[in-house]
Amino acid sequence: MIRSRFLHPEGSHVPRPIETDIPSRLDRLPWSFWHWRVVIALGITWLLDGLEVTLVGALATELTRPEALALTEAEVGASVSAYLAGAVAGALFFGRLTDRLGRKKLFFVTLSVYLGATLATSLTTGFLSFAFCRAVTGAGIGGEYSAINAAIDELLPARVRGRADLAINGTYWLGTALGAASTLILLDPKVIPTWLGWRVCFAIGGVLGLFILLTRRHLPESPRWLMMHGRVADAETVVTGIEDAVRKTHALPPPASPLPPTIVDAAADTGWGRIFRVILVEHRRRSILAASLMIAQAFAYNGIFFTYGLVLGKFYGVPPGAIGLYLLPFALGNLLGPVLLGPLFDVVGRRAMISTTYLATGVLLAVTGWAFAQELVTSTELTVMWCVTFFVASAAASSAYLTVSEIFPVELRGLAIAIFYAIGTGAGGVIAPAIFGTLVGGGSRAGVLQGYLVGAALMILAGVVALVLALPAEGRSLEEIARMNDRTRGREL
Repeated sequence: MIRSRFLHPEGSHVPRPIETDIPSRLDRLPWSFWHWRVVIALGITWLLDGLEVTLVGALATELTRPEALALTEAEVGASVSAYLAGAVAGALFFGRLTDRLGRKKLFFVTLSVYLGATLATSLTTGFLSFAFCRAVTGAGIGGEYSAINAAIDELLPARVRGRADLAINGTYWLGTALGAASTLILLDPKVIPTWLGWRVCFAIGGVLGLFILLTRRHLPESPRWLMMHGRVADAETVVTGIEDAVRKTHALPPPASPLPPTIVDAAADTGWGRIFRVILVEHRRRSILAASLMIAQAFAYNGIFFTYGLVLGKFYGVPPGAIGLYLLPFALGNLLGPVLLGPLFDVVGRRAMISTTYLATGVLLAVTGWAFAQELVTSTELTVMWCVTFFVASAAASSAYLTVSEIFPVELRGLAIAIFYAIGTGAGGVIAPAIFGTLVGGGSRAGVLQGYLVGAALMILAGVVALVLALPAEGRSLEEIARMNDRTRGREL
């Protein structure tokens, strides 16, 4: 039975909104194997990004060797910036397409771009070709963010969206662990020659990409996207199929009397004029919040983590083949943060948890940077301090992506994610690795500390912004959040 209906007759000149219970039906579903399949097939994008980032960090010293690419430290930092610049361009280009063409189509396009580019990286012969391939790889990953984050939020039940999003974002650090562990073997000259080991490291990403393509074959299009484009029957078919899949392993809860309907505008304006009006006028406070969170976490993470291998090599004399040993515990702390703190974002609430994690990260970052600058810690002790810092910072960074993906209207979600990812990565992420690479290359601990303190200040500022502007989105449907007054302080609308 069709449970969604147009409120105006077909052929009328009045835009045809839809009265539907589809959002309520999706939100009431118990967590099931079907949801796990979505999380694994789509969320693994973060694993790929973590793998790519870690490889360059772990390979930083290796890539400067004459037997490899003979890059300078500044070129290593610049290649990271090229990757991030590509991610910005890819996010904006593919983000627009995911709102127009659908989430599912973009799943395969962006992953194919990533797959081809990372394989090409393993065949490069100098800085220019390496930086170009890194930029295209980043474009694929950046495009993935928009389609994947939009689809995940539109498919998961509202009551667990916070913890699920944070856990999914945390899989980034599974990728870093995989990258770090692989370098321990692949960068050992006794196992693989120096000129070949780094190439095999990048080829691993292509192999993983092929596997992920297979896991995504049976995923549906987002029902919310289908309704936004007037495809009501298709949306009903998808939701009925999801309910049937969940019913195989779980009893569905009895519906409310009746399920609360949602009004969806199937003719919503998605032009650039409305996009800028929503971001700059209608939801200006949300935009300030999103930009603050994304810029702060991008600068702190990309500046510190991308160049940590250089710090270990430059100031502690850690050989390239051993850097992975330091990155593994670093990755573990980052992975545990979103997983263990994630439920609190649904229980305690978004505003309290976002502001707390950002403020705490800023303080811990400053303290760790000071201990490094004063030469008070060994390489092992510094890694332990970073593990503690980024246990909290990882939850904070993941909450930035959660915030951006849930606070803007459904019909503009893909591009909104792309725009704020681009703002954060461009303003914070692209310049940070180059700055930190130059500071590390200068050989001054005091100089590196200045970079750490800038990151700490940005995190603290973003925490204050969240304390004032974050919305109580916990447990609410995406449609309810879109209608919420931006000045709402509590659970009441």
